[in-house]
Amino acid sequence: MTVLPNTSTTASELEGMLAAAETAATDWAQRPAAGRADALVAVADALDAAADQLVPVAQEETNLPPARLNGELKRTTFQLRLFAEMLLDGGYLDARIDHGDPAWPMGARPDIRRVLEPLGPVVVFAASNFPFAFSVMGGDTCSALAAGCSVVVKVHSGHPRLSAAVGRIAGEALRGAGAPDGLLALVYGTQAGRDALLDPRIKAGAFTGSISGGRALFDLANSRPEPIPFYGELGSVNPVFVTEAAAAARGSEIVSEFVGSYTLGAGQFCTKPGILLVPEASSMVQELSATDRAAPAKLLNERIQSGYTSSLEGLLKHDAVDSLGGTEDILAFPPAPALNITTASALLADPEGLITECFGPSALVATYQSEEELLAVARVLDGQLTATIQGEDTDAVAPELVRVLAGKAGRVLWNQWPTGVSVTYAQQHGGPYPATTAPTSTSVGTASISRFLRPVAYQGLPAHLLPGALRDENPLGVPQRVNGALSI
Repeated sequence: MTVLPNTSTTASELEGMLAAAETAATDWAQRPAAGRADALVAVADALDAAADQLVPVAQEETNLPPARLNGELKRTTFQLRLFAEMLLDGGYLDARIDHGDPAWPMGARPDIRRVLEPLGPVVVFAASNFPFAFSVMGGDTCSALAAGCSVVVKVHSGHPRLSAAVGRIAGEALRGAGAPDGLLALVYGTQAGRDALLDPRIKAGAFTGSISGGRALFDLANSRPEPIPFYGELGSVNPVFVTEAAAAARGSEIVSEFVGSYTLGAGQFCTKPGILLVPEASSMVQELSATDRAAPAKLLNERIQSGYTSSLEGLLKHDAVDSLGGTEDILAFPPAPALNITTASALLADPEGLITECFGPSALVATYQSEEELLAVARVLDGQLTATIQGEDTDAVAPELVRVLAGKAGRVLWNQWPTGVSVTYAQQHGGPYPATTAPTSTSVGTASISRFLRPVAYQGLPAHLLPGALRDENPLGVPQRVNGALSI
């Protein structure tokens, strides 16, 4: 485990890390799943034990409150343990065995066996807004280590001291569990991150951050002589569609919950609901204008503050946008939550200018005259992490709205709020571009392990040369799909 001080990593230091990561990846990929699981649990235990040391540092560097940080650390260690359990199950390998069959209708079928195997060293670009859960030992690092890959983490400049501390603790735990040297390394500085992504020893990249930054790295990953998968989470407005029936039945409840959701964590969640569509004829606009909002809260850092105020000022200059409710201190440091209003017809006239992420405590309310406008807005959306419907079971518009939104977002919610992203087996945190660069994958939940695995088929090999998961006697006890039928 290598941890650098808060300076830019030099080219020679990066070379040493990448060489070690390449060697470690070969060793780690061959470790039994149980050994990798033990290492993940050891890291989780070590981080939990160091909570009193880590949380104060995180608070100093990010302005996030202790309760939020303690919860995020628990989420991070829960995730490590959940992936350890999944490794022991073995289903993630998707082992498939087709025995030779001379009577196969397409002609004699050879003995062919397929399994998922680790990609190799990967580079993870840490996020600013989740200093634990999307950082050094966050979801991408966890899933890559579980898959059998080594990881080079590009530390986020917003919390370098916390990153060094987490890296040191995780590295000691990995070594104690018998992991190879070089399995986890930390690099500092934009250039070091770019250089790592371009190095031929790196086989995949993962990123959480802005559209501009993520797209630049995505283009780099694809510009290499050997292009590699790049899993970028970029931007999302996470629209919420309130039907006429829902507004009539529980408009006040929806108003209260929406305000709580868009201001949660000072609006610094990638799943913050940024647009709320409500019936023009309802009382919801008046209620939104009068509802109390959270007190001003410091944003993560000065760069986030600057970017937020710039985005909000640009939105307020739009001819179709007006302020809704109080505007005092909405551009201050720290900013008070902002709420603005427009119309669905304006969204349709200028989707590029209005349906855009504003990372921070602000949201845009859009009024509609008929539910046909809900469908029209849904159809012009670009890719989203989430899309939410606040509706009633009898809504005639609901089936078509669900169908359209499922084509636009990675997660469609019904009468819930998107800011909660639970770490589960079925979770999907991704979506079509620009929400992500890889809509077929997720960055949260156990399915994220597939990002760092690739299928390999073995045809006609003798049993002793096959991976254990593909042998007929199944020494690893993993689920196998044999001749098309699942066998456990």
